[in-house]
Amino acid sequence: MSRFIQLHVLTSYPPSNLNRDDTGRPKTALVGDANRLRVSSQSLKRAWRTSEAFESALAGHLGTRTKQIGRQVFDQLVEGGVGEKSAREWAKDIARQFGKPKSDKKTENNEDLDIEQLAHFSPEELAAIKALVGRLIERKDKPTEDELKLLAHPRQAVDIAMFGRMLADSPAHNVEAAVQVAHAITVHRAAVEDDYFSAVDDLNTRGATGAGHIGERGYGAGLFYLYIAIDRALLRKNLGHDDALTARALAALVTAVTRVAPTGMQNSFASRAYAGYVMAEKGDQQPRSLAQAFLKPVKPYAEESLFDKAVGALETRCANFDEVYGICAESRQTVNVEKPQGRIDDLIRFVSE
Repeated sequence: MSRFIQLHVLTSYPPSNLNRDDTGRPKTALVGDANRLRVSSQSLKRAWRTSEAFESALAGHLGTRTKQIGRQVFDQLVEGGVGEKSAREWAKDIARQFGKPKSDKKTENNEDLDIEQLAHFSPEELAAIKALVGRLIERKDKPTEDELKLLAHPRQAVDIAMFGRMLADSPAHNVEAAVQVAHAITVHRAAVEDDYFSAVDDLNTRGATGAGHIGERGYGAGLFYLYIAIDRALLRKNLGHDDALTARALAALVTAVTRVAPTGMQNSFASRAYAGYVMAEKGDQQPRSLAQAFLKPVKPYAEESLFDKAVGALETRCANFDEVYGICAESRQTVNVEKPQGRIDDLIRFVSE
């Protein structure tokens, strides 16, 4: 069984604002001395792991990322008849196992029950917390030190196994990510444009001119290259050497990567898209991105297709790496919607087997 799986994906998005910066405009990057549109890996991973495709395929095997576990425990304890003072103390004791509480003193909006940083809770840990809360409600007594040992080495949370987990106060329970995701960038030069818009007041029937509201938002369009490297051996280890769950996880990931777009401003742009081209590679060789294929921005001439030229640049770079370094993957499979060539179900099977 090959250790590494690599995915090279080309997806075309129409005018959109999938991933915004601090000013609300689409994120960009300077690559090869040319400005490109960019979608961050964080945005992509969240879109995938919270998608219906991912959740339906991996129900019961996904974690929960939150700061607010203390609030949830507090509410459950109070509903179970525990006094508020004891409930607050015990909830903080439980939350403290996963991170430092925001405050030692009671705050108006129960923010003192939150931990300072987001923590990723596995299904096993959530089940242990639920069981402990049930016992505390039943006996009306504080948790023991042994009962508070709630941290576990997750073996059933696919999202944690794929994308990792870091607990600054409990490094022994960190999980190394088995899936590395690059920021997606356009293969060509791209500009952020401004959409000036206005809205009319529907109750303005007196013939008054002017808009009820005016505004503007940034947007961009382009063909994006995305690279993903998967350490299958590490993913299997993170999932407790469960081969069936590992295969399900890989199938769900490829499904999400090829069909799920980030949710930024979808109501305004409806910029949903499927991948147009995917190359999947398997082998024990050191992974390498093919982003070098686009250091020189792709620029079609006359009747040339931007998509076809990008695919050609990608496959040429892949062949050049094989020529210089030796075969960089033991097997490959592609799908190309433009031709059309290949079937996505066959590619999913290729990756997950």
